[in-house]
Amino acid sequence: QAQLTESGGGLVQAGGSLRLSCAASGRTFSLDVMGWFRMAPGKEREFVAAINWSGGTTSYADSVKGRFTISRDNAKSTAYLQMNSLKPEDTAVYYCAQSRRAAPTTRASEYDSWGQGTQVTVSS
Repeated sequence: QAQLTESGGGLVQAGGSLRLSCAASGRTFSLDVMGWFRMAPGKEREFVAAINWSGGTTSYADSVKGRFTISRDNAKSTAYLQMNSLKPEDTAVYYCAQSRRAAPTTRASEYDSWGQGTQVTVSS
C-alpha cells in the first residue's frame, strides 16, 4: 500500500479558493490513478475527482464540474485538487486515494490506499 498525506485544507469564505495537495510514497505513484473523495457530517463519502497516470484523463462529480480541477506531478509524487468558487455545501473532510486501475474510477472500493483526510470548511 501507498502512504498518502493530504494538506491544504482550512477555513475559507464562500466564493474563495483552496488548493489541496496529496503527497504519496511507498509505491510507484506514476502508474496509478489518483482520486479525491469527501465526507460531510452526517453524509456518506462521495466521489469528487480522479485522474489517470498521465493526467490526460480526468473525471469529476457533477457537483464540482467547472469549479474544481484535479492535477498531478509525477516527478513529485503529488496530486492536487484546485477548488474555486467554493460553496458552504463543499464543507467536508477531503481524502485522497490511490488506485491500481488504468482509468479514473468513481468507486471508492477500487482504491486501495487512503490518506487521513484534511478538513475544508466554507463559511457563508
